[in-house]
Parts: sequence; structure tokens; C-alpha cells
Amino acid sequence: MTESKPWFEDVAMPALLRHARTTYGVAMRRALANAGYDDIPRNGLYVIGGMAMGAAGVPLGRLIEDLRVSKQAAGQLIDTLVLRGYLERAVDGEDRRKLTVTLTERGRAAAAAQAAAREQIDAVLTARVGEEDISRARRTLAALIEMGHGEEDEDDGH
Repeated sequence: MTESKPWFEDVAMPALLRHARTTYGVAMRRALANAGYDDIPRNGLYVIGGMAMGAAGVPLGRLIEDLRVSKQAAGQLIDTLVLRGYLERAVDGEDRRKLTVTLTERGRAAAAAQAAAREQIDAVLTARVGEEDISRARRTLAALIEMGHGEEDEDDGH
């Protein structure tokens, strides 16, 4: 009797990553919709969540750069988040030529709903595979990310 290998062994890594990301995205979008935050545009979750984790030192410019969209698209995203009440734009107190962007109360509440959904997925995943596998997956993903830093994007699979 031959043992069959797990279904995921024959799936390309980019496809696994995409579908894994979808699991988080669907859970976060559902939680946000249930909490009344169903008007966050595409890529808005990344900006709001990243800004909420500002203690980690991720500036808005870096978040926008990571999105790999044009400056115009980034500006439109920020404008939309401002208009919908998630972000607030103000003149920098030290340099009046600069604008600062911060989360509003609505933005912080949306970020909290998003984080709670992410943490719930994390908890279920940890219960399913264990801390050791989670740590190994994080190490593997970190290595993949580090491989991409500083390299030109020849084909990002999109």
C-alpha cells in the first residue's frame, strides 16, 4: 500500500502563499464588515494595520512603498482613507512643508477589529499545527522576504 503525499506538496509556493493570505484577508474583511467598517478600499487594510503597529517603527512612506503602487495610486488611497474617516492629515508642526498622517479614532477601531481577526486565525492555526511549526513557517517566510530585499522584481507572479 502506497502512502499518498499531502495535497500541498505538489502546489507551487506562490499559490500556497496567495491562498494562505486569502484566509487572513477574508477573516479580516468579514470582521471589519461586521463592525461597520466595510468601506475600506483595497490595500487600505495594509495601511491601517501597518500604521496601527506604528510602535514597530513603520513609517507611512515605507508602507506605501511596500504596496508597489504608483505615487498617484498611493495618494488616492490615502485620500480615500481620509475622506472615509480612517486617517487624518495635518501640517507637520516642525516643518510646515510636510504633512503628517495619523489614524483617527475610527481608524484605530478598524485596526483593532482587523488585529482581532488576525489573532483569531493565528490562534486556530497554532492549535492546528503547534508553536514549532509556526516558528518554522515564520523563519521560512522571513528568509524568503530577505531574499527579495534589494533585488529587482523581475517577475513577482502577479
